Amino acid sequence: MAAPSAAGAARRLRAWLPRLMQVRWSRYNPSFIEPEVNKELYRKPWEELSEEEKEKLELKAVQPIKAAPPSLSSSVFSDPMISKFTNMMMKDGNKILARSLMAQTLEAIKRKQLEKYHKAPEEEKETIECNPYVIFHQALKNCQPIIGLSSITKGGKTYQVPVPLKDNRKRFLAMKWLITECRENKNRRMLMPEKLSQELLQAFNNEGPIIKKKHVLHKMAEANRAYAHFRWW
Repeated sequence: MAAPSAAGAARRLRAWLPRLMQVRWSRYNPSFIEPEVNKELYRKPWEELSEEEKEKLELKAVQPIKAAPPSLSSSVFSDPMISKFTNMMMKDGNKILARSLMAQTLEAIKRKQLEKYHKAPEEEKETIECNPYVIFHQALKNCQPIIGLSSITKGGKTYQVPVPLKDNRKRFLAMKWLITECRENKNRRMLMPEKLSQELLQAFNNEGPIIKKKHVLHKMAEANRAYAHFRWW
């Protein structure tokens, strides 16, 4: 019997392709359940648990559980946004150095704010924020642009069209601007944690070059609003 030709095999495969569904392979069987990193769930008395939580705990006693990924942590100091920022700051896979720089940055912010707190008069002390995590999140939120520019070619010309940004894109741009500013416009003798803490504190107060860059982007989008209709073409 002659072997099927390549064209015949391709035809048969094409006939089956609509029935196939692309899936992402996993090393775990579908019977494995997701890991739970929230410690509070295990500390609750049995009487205070809801029916759904009781059912989950009973399942965990008999069903296999997936291994927790490295990004998940049950630590109270774990913050997904700071982990993402650390990963973006990392160079050549040196995560130990990136984590160390991030920890030093948060420590520098805490020291500066405590020094400011102790020097301030009594009536102003309540308005000074000393938690570095709150300062980091607020600074990142202040740096996020609302609208951006997208290059769209129409009739042989390329236009900068204003488009609204998704949340992921906003966060990415804010983090990228902060890291780029600290790397490129840093004094030779100034260390990275010192410069980053300075930029975060300025952004927390709606000041500094990152906030200026955000306003410039908004002004450019406002100037190009005449091309906004090209978004749907």
